[in-house]
Amino acid sequence: MSVLWTVKVVGLGAVALTLSLELLGRLFGRLKHRKTLNEVLFFPSEVACVEHFFTPTATHSCFCSLPHGVETSFYRLLRHILSASSSLDLCVFSFSNADLRRAVLLLHSKGVAVRVVSDKDYSAITGSQIGVLRKAGICVRCDVGSVHMHHKFAVVDGRRLITGSLNWTLTAVLNNMENILITEEPDLVQPFVKEFHRLWVLNDPAQYYQNQ
Repeated sequence: MSVLWTVKVVGLGAVALTLSLELLGRLFGRLKHRKTLNEVLFFPSEVACVEHFFTPTATHSCFCSLPHGVETSFYRLLRHILSASSSLDLCVFSFSNADLRRAVLLLHSKGVAVRVVSDKDYSAITGSQIGVLRKAGICVRCDVGSVHMHHKFAVVDGRRLITGSLNWTLTAVLNNMENILITEEPDLVQPFVKEFHRLWVLNDPAQYYQNQ
């Protein structure tokens, strides 16, 4: 009797193990073949209200005349930027867009580590938001050499790349033919991670003036 019971238990255990392995195999297979984020945005963007990104109750209380709940290219760009939970590394030539500034400041207020590299000439023009970011305590470095820092990219949480022709200006968003690529392909993201690190170190003002 005990032998028969043991055989049954072993048999059931073997079946359970087989089913478990099969389920795990299917699960890992799905994870392996899960589609990597790749998205393309084109500008100029339609004009729509984005206040709900900054004020949680705005969806119900905003009475501005702009369309609400419209997923424009700018809306989607903001959503990707604000998806940052740990870090945002931003490398941008010209930064004067007020809503993008609000997004960066919001991340900073939530404890997201924000670093910005920008062009020293364009950081000083009227309307630039770089000074506002600095005053808020965000780490900003400008190119210390004579070559323009002409990149336009951001890396979110070290794994999501946002890059393209778009400068972070109102004119670029509303009036220019521009493009943005968002991807989490590691082979594309990692070179930008390395480039940001290189520029961050290269444009350390303390090191630059010490070497002079």
